[in-house]
Amino acid sequence: MTHSPIEPSTHPFAALGPDRVLDALASVGLFGDGRLLALNSYENRVYQVGIEDAKPVVVKFYRPGRWSDAAILEEHAFMDELCEAEIPVVPAQRIGGRTLHGFEGYRFAVFERHGGRAPELDSPDVLEWTGRFIGRIHAVGARRPFTERPALDVDTFGVASRDYLLEAGFIPPELVAAYRSVADQALDGVRRCRDRAGDVALLRLHGDCHGGNVLWTDAGPHFVDFDDARMGPAVQDLWMMLSGERSDMVRQLSDILAGYEDFCEFEPRQLYLVEALRTLRLMHYAAWLARRWDDPAFPAAFPWFNTQRYWQDRILELREQVALMDEPPLWPV
Repeated sequence: MTHSPIEPSTHPFAALGPDRVLDALASVGLFGDGRLLALNSYENRVYQVGIEDAKPVVVKFYRPGRWSDAAILEEHAFMDELCEAEIPVVPAQRIGGRTLHGFEGYRFAVFERHGGRAPELDSPDVLEWTGRFIGRIHAVGARRPFTERPALDVDTFGVASRDYLLEAGFIPPELVAAYRSVADQALDGVRRCRDRAGDVALLRLHGDCHGGNVLWTDAGPHFVDFDDARMGPAVQDLWMMLSGERSDMVRQLSDILAGYEDFCEFEPRQLYLVEALRTLRLMHYAAWLARRWDDPAFPAAFPWFNTQRYWQDRILELREQVALMDEPPLWPV
């Protein structure tokens, strides 16, 4: 086991116990009935809370220091804009004229509880329906840019991730040279893909558009968790719906675009970016785990992180991505 170079510390979320969660809700006039369930979230803290004489709510406490208030409010405004367009998303509730609230140093928002099941992404009909939904989101997202939220680019997701991992001392010394070399090759590959794609329009995205953030009901899909919303190419919200062998992904993408293009035009040149975006996500994910390693929830949830085997696998993974980025796109552009 490779040990973290970060010394143990008292993380800000350590003080966010059940009593403080209930007190925060009471500060905005919502009084819990004692039922509190922690939901699956690591970046923030999210709870389902029973409310006296009312339906349960979901309350989300934002990780201190990650987003500015303005960036969080921009996320909330985007969801409101989608709701106004009758797109089924779950916006932050407006309480006392505000969607973002503060309590004892924590910032939080309250949402309606919406149920649903995981989408059957092996079904062509489900993929086409999901594509229509994403196309509607992008049609709204293209109206104006974010001004407070960053863009998904090679510097923020790739270069910054590589530099942090090398400088923070997470990678075992005997693997540093190999990681540095393959990360540099991967970043060069991302830039080549970007050059082949040319000038691709950026728009407001969900940003973390995978099956786990889609809830399906008999009325169709709705997306949750716009916490990673940012500017980026449309294909960012499409490629994470793809899985399996290349032939599988070609079929899945065809089904998704059949619905997507009912509402939003897709630039085929963006297909050059699929493996580049996957590469950036892989690099960013490793750096995200490293940056959060002082949060006690992370060592408990990701015990395999920062082992010798983990970094050997990441190096192999990036080598595979270097090769994939030089392959032709999913279909001719």
